[in-house]
This record gives sequence, C-alpha cells and structure tokens, in this order.
Amino acid sequence: MIDKPSAVDAAEPSWFRSSYSSSGDGNDCVEVAAAPHTVHVRDSKRAQGPRLACDPAAWAAFVAYAAQG
Repeated sequence: MIDKPSAVDAAEPSWFRSSYSSSGDGNDCVEVAAAPHTVHVRDSKRAQGPRLACDPAAWAAFVAYAAQG
C-alpha cells in the first residue's frame, strides 16, 4: 500500500465502475481509478471515505488472482 502519493498522483483521479458490477441500485460497487504510479480503489457508497492505494503491479496480481475464481 502506498502511504504518500507522488505529486503526479495528487490530482483527483478519474473513477470508473466495473462492467461486472451486479448491483441492482447502481451505487453498490467498487470503483477504481488508475494514476501513473498508483491504482486507487474505493466503495462507491462512500466516495469520500477511505481508499486503498497500491502500485500497478500489485493491482495486476490481485486481478489475475481474482480471475482464477
């Protein structure tokens, strides 16, 4: 996890929801935003709440692991 974002990552990222989201109300999702050196993850219901930040390699490993089922 990254404690201090770089100056490049400091701007508000552009968030998106997965096309795999199955929530009926549309607000019950995990959102992701990619920056040059960080991947941010947040709960769409709590957009101003806590965020997870990891480096792109860690995110890619997580996604690959999750895709295995």
